[in-house]
Amino acid sequence: MTLAVAGTDFFVAEAQAIAELCRAMSERFRDGGRLLAVGRSAAERSDVRHVTVEFVHPVIVGKRALPALGLGPEGGPVDVQLALIAEPRDIVIGFGADAETAKALAIARERGCLMLDLAPVAEDPYVAQELHETLYHVLWELVHVFIEHEAEPIYPFMQVSAPGPEALLADVAASVVMKAREATALREQTLTENAATLAAAGAAMAASFAAGGRLLALGNGGSATDAMDVAADLRAVGRPALDLTEDTAVITAVANDVGVEAIFSRQVIAHGRRGDVLLAISTSGGSANVILTLFEARKRGLTTIALVGYDGGRILAEELADHVVVTRSENIPRIQEAQATAYHALVRSVTVNDVLSS
Repeated sequence: MTLAVAGTDFFVAEAQAIAELCRAMSERFRDGGRLLAVGRSAAERSDVRHVTVEFVHPVIVGKRALPALGLGPEGGPVDVQLALIAEPRDIVIGFGADAETAKALAIARERGCLMLDLAPVAEDPYVAQELHETLYHVLWELVHVFIEHEAEPIYPFMQVSAPGPEALLADVAASVVMKAREATALREQTLTENAATLAAAGAAMAASFAAGGRLLALGNGGSATDAMDVAADLRAVGRPALDLTEDTAVITAVANDVGVEAIFSRQVIAHGRRGDVLLAISTSGGSANVILTLFEARKRGLTTIALVGYDGGRILAEELADHVVVTRSENIPRIQEAQATAYHALVRSVTVNDVLSS
């Protein structure tokens, strides 16, 4: 099983422009601006939600929570939504080339919003999505460099020399290239080291679909948006997939009345059937609600697949899933990017297995 891995050419070519965007974004955030992300299709909405969760919920301790809102079709036409809330100091990123999104972006441009127009292009739509994910992760990571550089020192009497504006810009541009190369290397490593596991997991998914089974996908935070994406990708190729992160009413009801640990396992109790496949995505490999759901899925006869980071966590150590794909890194944005490549490989393998079995 192979899948083209997103390279670094785009980031090498656009490193200076990306660094300048990060600086411009930092200025907008300091002025009270927000990041508004827009997208209509199911796959594009997963990127919209991923952008917003990264900026609002800083995974790195000590980073500021930056204001970000995602606008998708569930709130009505995205151009109408943007027309209602966009302000001149805001920042806007759009996903998709449909007329409604294009109209929304035109409105934002007319309002004087900062437009994040850089658009990685690739013939393979999965690779294009992977490049987009790396781009908005890099923007999130490096905008903080400028925010922290411009911040007032906590102790003014402790003056530490800092690089000047142009030197800082050059350092950030170099960091863009470094991060992109790390992302590419980790994607390649994930595919290579887990080739046999991915092949077996893909075959199990194809067999389940052929027998009338479904895939149930889940994750927390950024991994929740990955679950959204893999479910959307499978539906796009005609496979039944349930996104257990999708229904906020169910999730908040269970979290409030039972506990956060049960938000996914309760849904497996409701929807899981023998012969289905559960895909759990976790950067840590140790999230309590993911582990509880894997236990519940096994009790009910579901095949279980887990995409995990770090050293695999409890999920690998205790063999809590039938197929465990490990991305060996402690850098959460890079783990998520490599996991996107891994689940794209699984989606691709489903159609390959269909051809082989026909």
